[in-house]
Amino acid sequence: MKKIENTKKTNVFKKIFIKICRIIGFEIIDQSNFSSPTLGKELNDTLSIQGKKSITIPLGQINIKKKVQSLKIIVRTCTSELIMDQNKRRIFNSEKNEYTFRTLRSLIKATQKAKEKFENINFELVVSDTNSPEKDLNIIKKILKASTIKNKFISINLKEFENKIKDGYSKAKFSNMANFYNSLLIAKDEDADLIYFVEDDYLHTPNSIIEMIFSYEKFYSLFSKEIILLPSDYPYLYTKDENTRVYLGEKNHWRLVTESLVTFMTCKTLINKYFLELEKMGKEWVDPWEKPLHNIYKFHPCLSPIPSLAIHCANINSIFGVSPMVDLKKIWKDNEL
Repeated sequence: MKKIENTKKTNVFKKIFIKICRIIGFEIIDQSNFSSPTLGKELNDTLSIQGKKSITIPLGQINIKKKVQSLKIIVRTCTSELIMDQNKRRIFNSEKNEYTFRTLRSLIKATQKAKEKFENINFELVVSDTNSPEKDLNIIKKILKASTIKNKFISINLKEFENKIKDGYSKAKFSNMANFYNSLLIAKDEDADLIYFVEDDYLHTPNSIIEMIFSYEKFYSLFSKEIILLPSDYPYLYTKDENTRVYLGEKNHWRLVTESLVTFMTCKTLINKYFLELEKMGKEWVDPWEKPLHNIYKFHPCLSPIPSLAIHCANINSIFGVSPMVDLKKIWKDNEL
């Protein structure tokens, strides 16, 4: 009987202790059954609390300094050009519109999953299009209509950019610059904590948006400054012998990089701060086109995920494209019509 009474007392004291820890915001771990009694979760689950704390076993927690309340995703589409000013074929050898459709489907899946996870974050998906034929626009609009994510479609009038963009560029390059310029104007004029600029050949994994939101909050709190996140682990960044640093996100590692292409996530504050620098990419093409972005990375950390959260569907031999150590065929198949 004494042993039974002692066990009951122990359980009562344990419950009281757990309640006290919850009240004061202190998390405890029961390593005997690999769980967190204060969170009511297994340690293999996501332990972080969005907007409040980032928890990594066994490193402990980081209190979040900036809570994400809204995310605007701006997708730049153009189904009339396979690869800008090139005759190469892309991985899986499909027509350009197929990459656009699958990019949208993958993004919507990832965003819907994030919406279910983060009930207090406002999500919006904006499609900014240039030169896509009507039949493709109808499919894009159909994909958007089937989504539960707030969305809107914008068809760009290229004539509005003729006096803004320098003369002498190919139709495809002019269209690309105008679309990026338009995306910047959208980001500048509309309210959102985070802006995610996406090209229409990036197929996202289902957990990509969740990982990026958790990691943005964590890294902002770690660096105490605005950051930029990439969705892809670009192979060309492994061809350079340069120093880097590796950090723990929520479920992925992230490494510090100094270059990227033009699909990236950052905050509205940073866009406004460097708007004139970024605007250069919409007015004039100077190789490398992404140089204004790279200049910003000198002052604000840019991080790339390991493994990749999205695959860039370029030519298989392009070092700027297909990410290593990712199941490419699965991501492609999972987002077919």
